[in-house]
Amino acid sequence: MLDAAIDLTVERHRDLLRRGTLLVDERDRGTEPRILFYLEHAIQDASLTRSGERRVVSKRMLYIELDKADNAQGLRYAPYLDYRPLAAHEPDVEALLTRPECAWISRELEQKAQGHAVSQVAPKHLSEVRSRKLELIAKTEAAVKGRLTKEISYWDHRAEQLKLQEQAGKPNARLNSGEARKRADALQARLEKRMDELKLDAQISPLPPVVLGGLLVVPMGLIALMTGRPVTAHAATADKQAVAARAREIVMEIEKRLGFEPTDKEKDKLGYDIESKVPGTGKLRFIEVKGRDANADTITVTKNEILYSLNKPDDFILAIVEFQDDGIHRTHYLRQPFHREPDFGVTSVNYDFAELLARAEAPR
Repeated sequence: MLDAAIDLTVERHRDLLRRGTLLVDERDRGTEPRILFYLEHAIQDASLTRSGERRVVSKRMLYIELDKADNAQGLRYAPYLDYRPLAAHEPDVEALLTRPECAWISRELEQKAQGHAVSQVAPKHLSEVRSRKLELIAKTEAAVKGRLTKEISYWDHRAEQLKLQEQAGKPNARLNSGEARKRADALQARLEKRMDELKLDAQISPLPPVVLGGLLVVPMGLIALMTGRPVTAHAATADKQAVAARAREIVMEIEKRLGFEPTDKEKDKLGYDIESKVPGTGKLRFIEVKGRDANADTITVTKNEILYSLNKPDDFILAIVEFQDDGIHRTHYLRQPFHREPDFGVTSVNYDFAELLARAEAPR
């Protein structure tokens, strides 16, 4: 039902995706806009559906962001959730598009986004799906072979036993050797058919990414410039970035001491800051880091950070680094920090600092 509802919605409103929109990034104090394209990418195998088409085994939305310098970046999460629509008192779309900061925007950007998706982002999707799928197929093949081979051997042996009994003039009243042989042959045919199906499942190939639409991301700094308001908190923003970087360094060191293998993913904008590998298991810990002064009242969390924590409740950690006036810091780990999704129009949520600390524990 969900798939049908999504398909119907997209069918009715696909033209709106192609037409595009404009959203504001309140966390960007610069003045250079960006273009965000969203593409659909599918992976198929060689099995056929009832309609005769190759079966799609994975479908994913890809997000490609382009800037004025032709830098392209693939984003693995839905970044638009952290942006907001224009407010009524802010410049309209036409006024923004006529700005010199937007002069570089052209139709050719769609091809650049698609090219970047084909060369950089889609192969990662293919590799991820292929490794997972081939591992599952190998396990399935081993299980099917093991089970059916035992059954085939049993009925082969049973057919020979019954045949010897029949030759000795002692036929089995309920089962003869011919019937037992038929069962062994049917199982052999079933095994071969299943192996052929698994071979088709293993023939995994990508489809070209399809651009569904795009949007213009306007930084808050440009809105402030056009409305005559000062671009506030440049120094404060720099200080916050320095505090955030220091907090990530602290958590990275803690993860290493705990025996994990952390990687800083803050620049990838995934909905968390650190990806920490659990050695020998392949499992990952997803850590969002917040550095705050001990006297702070709130912690601000983006919508994507909240959604990621809800999607990975057992693997997500909110790491809070509490900086005190004497230069000492304390680190707290909070698992399952959030309990519900923000409302649709919300881009970030402020949480009570003291309440989060009360639920947190020492890093482990």
